[in-house]
Amino acid sequence: MTTTVIRNADWIVAHDGARHVYASGDVAFGGGALTHVGGAYAGAADVEIDGRGRMVMPGLVNVHSHPSSEAMNKGFLDELGSKGLYMSSLYEFMPLFRCDDEGREACVQVALSELLMSGVTTVVDLSVAWDGWLDTLAVSGLRAVAAPMHRSARWFTKNGHVVEYEWDEAAGRRAMDEALRVIDAANAHPSGRLSGMCAPSQIDTCSEELIRDNFDAAQERGVPFQIHAAQSVVEFHEITRRHGRTPLQWLDDLGVLKPGAIIGHGIFLNDHVGAHWPEARDFDLLRESGAAVAHCPTVFQRRGITLRTLGRYLRGGVPVGIGTDTYPHNMLEEMRNALTNSRVVSRNVYDVATSQVFDAVTTGGAAILGRSDIGRLSPGAKADLVLVDVAHPAMRPLREPLRSLIYVAAERAVRDVFVDGRQVVADGRALAFDLPAALDRLEAAQRRAEAAFRQLDYAGRSHEDASPFVYGRA
Repeated sequence: MTTTVIRNADWIVAHDGARHVYASGDVAFGGGALTHVGGAYAGAADVEIDGRGRMVMPGLVNVHSHPSSEAMNKGFLDELGSKGLYMSSLYEFMPLFRCDDEGREACVQVALSELLMSGVTTVVDLSVAWDGWLDTLAVSGLRAVAAPMHRSARWFTKNGHVVEYEWDEAAGRRAMDEALRVIDAANAHPSGRLSGMCAPSQIDTCSEELIRDNFDAAQERGVPFQIHAAQSVVEFHEITRRHGRTPLQWLDDLGVLKPGAIIGHGIFLNDHVGAHWPEARDFDLLRESGAAVAHCPTVFQRRGITLRTLGRYLRGGVPVGIGTDTYPHNMLEEMRNALTNSRVVSRNVYDVATSQVFDAVTTGGAAILGRSDIGRLSPGAKADLVLVDVAHPAMRPLREPLRSLIYVAAERAVRDVFVDGRQVVADGRALAFDLPAALDRLEAAQRRAEAAFRQLDYAGRSHEDASPFVYGRA
């Protein structure tokens, strides 16, 4: 077993068994696990890393991400929402700007590289299963949870203000069977870094049976369950129209709003200003259920939508993890947005603290995934760790290193990342993929998606009509 020691780190975000604490000194690891955190390490070392000018912190846990599609939407969805569908982009635009099979792997390589370079060491990948998926996750070096999305219906609009659903429950059942095969393969993967999650796509596109059976399958396999729910006004109205129940009430009726379940987004509770459904108690229902929420602020803030509020959920005891969902796949910026949005909506700087958000992306995210061996730096935990350059200009003047990192420097100060004791980012560069080449392939896929856009759009618009450039062409 090779032992690596980071010597004389200026700052260490260590874990004392109850909480994160600042320390300094040495961090040692070998065999994929941490053996020493803080103070002087007196044992033998095969590899030594100079920790001077560095902060060592636990790798970040991302509980909700879409690497196989979102990276290609850059420049298209940044300020685009459906005026007739409560400003969401889900129904009118996202189905039309598609990453083809040729571009998908490049899209994934770009997204996973971005995640690694922002300090993520564990990611939940919510994607429709594709050939080569698990191999690509394994090559990335990440600790990855494959969550194969599947559904009973697709959504679409013929006019930009009414969402319709095309149902094929047999196809949904076949997709679930395939998803379970992928989950079982991930759990058995020889890397030891992959696992699975049951992930029926959305509450409004999945039949009652598909949701229940997925939750039962997750319980049988001992894996988490995640579903997009309470994520849009359209969905809130659709579920109340069908069932006379809010999305969270309906999940509770199905018997799946309980520990082990993760609600993707969980924004539109009955008391949200966009819902106006006063005769329910969704927040109490959520906090009493033990179910968790995957909070992804960036994708929603672009459309003037946010959780109300992150601080309220955390004070209420709701387990909350953070996810990137969209581009940029930058967990540090996502943390900053989570903090800022909660304070703006509450009009209270004390609504949520930096420590609470850092906990959510480390020990909190780990707990949601059923792990106690990631998201912390303590002997025996996995050697998933990040080295931050505290001498970087964006980190200085340095008084409080996590605040400097989250509020200012972000990924620019991330230098090295290790997963299972193996280096996956060196000097700010993800090692698994040729990022410039992947970006070239992704841009080519984006041009193909632009060319196909008009044929897919109900109104026959071009991509430039739907999402105009910031300025017109000369």
